[in-house]
Amino acid sequence: MERGTFSYVRGWKQEFESRGWWHSFDLPGGRRIDGVCSVEGLRRRIEQYPVPEDLRGARVLDIGAWDGWYTFEMERRGADVVAVDCWDNPRFHQIQTALKSRAEYRQMDVYDLTPATVGRFDIVLFMGVLYHLKHPLLALERVCAITKDLAVVDSFILREEHRPGENVENRPVMEFYENEEFGGQTDNWCGPSLPCLMAMCRTAGFARVEHRATLPNGACIACFRNWACPVPAASVAEISKPPDLLDAVHHTNFGLNFDSRCDEYVVASFRSSTPGLTAEQVKPQVGDYGVRPIHVSRSGDNIWRAKFKLPPGLESGWHDVSVRVGAGVSNSKAIAVDVPVAVSALHISGLSDGASWEPGILNLSRGSVLSAWVEGLPGNADRANLRAMLGGEMVAVNFVSPADSGGPRQVNIAVPDEIPAGDFELHMVMGSVHSPPAGVRIVR
Repeated sequence: MERGTFSYVRGWKQEFESRGWWHSFDLPGGRRIDGVCSVEGLRRRIEQYPVPEDLRGARVLDIGAWDGWYTFEMERRGADVVAVDCWDNPRFHQIQTALKSRAEYRQMDVYDLTPATVGRFDIVLFMGVLYHLKHPLLALERVCAITKDLAVVDSFILREEHRPGENVENRPVMEFYENEEFGGQTDNWCGPSLPCLMAMCRTAGFARVEHRATLPNGACIACFRNWACPVPAASVAEISKPPDLLDAVHHTNFGLNFDSRCDEYVVASFRSSTPGLTAEQVKPQVGDYGVRPIHVSRSGDNIWRAKFKLPPGLESGWHDVSVRVGAGVSNSKAIAVDVPVAVSALHISGLSDGASWEPGILNLSRGSVLSAWVEGLPGNADRANLRAMLGGEMVAVNFVSPADSGGPRQVNIAVPDEIPAGDFELHMVMGSVHSPPAGVRIVR
């Protein structure tokens, strides 16, 4: 049974079948095509967003272009435009010919949109598509990954008229339509509330998400990849010391390597004297992109920890992580994204007690850390991809010093308390590469 007040969707379908066009167009020579959506309505919708009138030099992607009004409007403003849709719409080509448009048209699925397949765009239009998808959050992540600056998101939203008395306009909820519940259309899969839509946009990886307007049949959301410029302090008293970034590591293995194909998160530890920090106040940056934290907590005296998604769309390589609090920007720490681990040979040039620095010996009565100096480690060696074998048994690596000088790097190894006293051989292992053994004496 059809739910709520979705009967208007049936009316749209009937009108579309009668007119044959979804978009309306004003064509050269005074010819006009009247579709379901008027030119005035189309123009009013795009005017809700901060899309410049002059787009010369910008690259724009129109996802779900349909008849192509937004594609050709972006081209009229001077942009280099790519239009994609899940089917080859002959009406798009008809208008393209009439306007002598040079816009590129591709038949593609939204889930196949990646920097590798289409590149990156200054502006991405994602209008009237989200509620047609079974995997809306995944689609938003794809959109985020190919957006360099602004994504224009337009979607149906649940409102009071659809669910009277259920307070959907203030709750992050979404309905799923298994059959024809949404206006009798089997390709209308979901209906998010406004709070849900905005939360999904933030979760997808956008730094800032702004509700620009709610029009009769949907909400207009502007999604930005970067933070707004900070407001200058009004007085000297408002100027605070920038945060001090202590570390930036992988959320599960505590290393510095990240895989952009996976849903991975960065944990940044930083020192800040600003009291009561929240996720709204902490603004992480990874490479060229800001990203909103999903959690901020205090972990010590003026020590804070922020967890945030690895921003989608980062190029392979090293990226600096920093944190902004107010107008103050921290120092940076580098992480590796999709960087292969390249190692040809490893060599242990020294071993010592991590407490006394006595060479060749670990005294468990003073501590359980064995420090090794290892040559041949690649720049992205970390505690997750470097292993230590002590007496044939794997033991935990809990620290790898940064590759600063190009010489041997310090590697701290946590030796289990139950290991007996005696002489042992230590091997360092990375991938299939094993170092020659180095001897160490364990005493108690």
